Amino acid sequence: MVRISEDLIRRRAEHNNGEIFSLEEVSLHQQDIERIEHIHKWCRDLKILYLQNNLIPKIENVGRLKKLEYLNLALNNIEVIENLEGCESLQKLDLTVNFVGKLSSVESLKQNLHLRELYLVGNPCADFHGYRQYVVAVLPQLQSLDGKEIGRAERIQALQELDAVRGRVLEQEAEYLEKREKQKRSGLKETSASGKQEHPQINQSLTEDKNGTHQNPESSSKTHTDTEDMEREFWEKPCAFTPESRLEAHRHLEDKRRAKEKEREKPKMKTPRTLITADGRVLNVNEPKLDFSLTEDENNCLLLDLHVYRHMDTSLLDVDVQPTYVRVTVKGKVFQLVLPAEVKPDNSTAQRSQTTGHLLLILPLAHGEIKPKKPTVRPTSVTSNQNTKKETRAVPGRELLEVDPGLAGSLANIIPKGKESSHKPLQLSQPHQHCGVEERPVSKDFVDDPEVPPLMTPRNDYLPVSSVSCDPLCLHVSCEFQCVRLFHATRHPHSLRRQRQVSDPVSRLVNIIICSNTPALCLHALLFLQ
Repeated sequence: MVRISEDLIRRRAEHNNGEIFSLEEVSLHQQDIERIEHIHKWCRDLKILYLQNNLIPKIENVGRLKKLEYLNLALNNIEVIENLEGCESLQKLDLTVNFVGKLSSVESLKQNLHLRELYLVGNPCADFHGYRQYVVAVLPQLQSLDGKEIGRAERIQALQELDAVRGRVLEQEAEYLEKREKQKRSGLKETSASGKQEHPQINQSLTEDKNGTHQNPESSSKTHTDTEDMEREFWEKPCAFTPESRLEAHRHLEDKRRAKEKEREKPKMKTPRTLITADGRVLNVNEPKLDFSLTEDENNCLLLDLHVYRHMDTSLLDVDVQPTYVRVTVKGKVFQLVLPAEVKPDNSTAQRSQTTGHLLLILPLAHGEIKPKKPTVRPTSVTSNQNTKKETRAVPGRELLEVDPGLAGSLANIIPKGKESSHKPLQLSQPHQHCGVEERPVSKDFVDDPEVPPLMTPRNDYLPVSSVSCDPLCLHVSCEFQCVRLFHATRHPHSLRRQRQVSDPVSRLVNIIICSNTPALCLHALLFLQ
């Protein structure tokens, strides 16, 4: 039984910020309420009250709602219209689909002078002969009955035939009341009989739950089929539409709902997990469904990489290492793996990655083989002139410098051969070339056009150099006509251009170009006249 409480009204008064004293409209429909109470004390200013689709058998405790204008009591178990005299402002009353059989109780609404609309559709009294004429004649303030307006001619005719209609209505009302008494008595017998049949099954199920005993699968399936048969029989059994039958159907649905809730609350009996068989054989189990990899390293250890969830707390992991298997409990779920070889549990370690969250188990083998270490391969070097890879030597710690093969010839020219002193002039081994420019061979398809002038006129005023000598301070260059001395550069040693110093007076200027492109000081001296 659901009762009207202050908490229920506050939850239904969200549109009024949960305030009850100033509430003007409240909806309490479909709450399985069986009695109207407390509303006349907490909500004095109520104007609209919705109480449809409940189990209310009687109109009560609404006489103090002086401002009430609309009262909806459709789909309830009301049999008599009463206790509405105090609702002075009542304008609309809805009693659709109730059990009002005493039509004479409508006369109690004469005190409600502002009543304009009345709905009695679906009640037993609506089937009485002369029902509409009687209501229209008894309630002169009424303007609409069952959604149909009352005309002036209809009202005059109903007043003229009121005495005859009232007699017929009272006779039909008396017959209905006798029939109703029989239904009540038969309903009590049926409810008592059904209670005797249902109680043994309920008691049996309760005792089984308390003792913890459960039926066999065959008996449980039989009970399930019996329950389905009883459910079908209950709903297909013909019965009169009465307040008792409506209450019975509601209670049946309520019991069924409670039974489902109890089944949900019961702990589900899980099948026991088999990790080790009766004959002692260890099984592979992966309840958390995690990926893993098992490898063996060169240190005679087994590496088990278990892909544990990244954001899971480490306190939810439990690792148990045995000589022949490993068991990891991940949040109550077991991961068990049989090892291919026996390991040392005391020397095993477990590590958790901070980036991926994986769990790494290092398991030393109990009877491991000594394996040679694999030589580490070093990266190969690439030469500047030739893109060939050279093998690194096996001796660690010793590395040789790379030497350009084109540099060997220039180094040989620096060191004097035999016992010659380095202070004496060196003979140039290379033949004289014109400005260091090599002539390119002329192609076969080339045709010399005499009209086209040459791009560069050759110059034949180069002076042959006879000897070159060097001391710590200057460089001596000798030729047939003159001797030139060039001081060493201190700031630009690799590219040097200086004027000559001539021992005898000569009117023309001589330029010396000395190029040093390598650290070996390969010098090419050209003396020419401009």
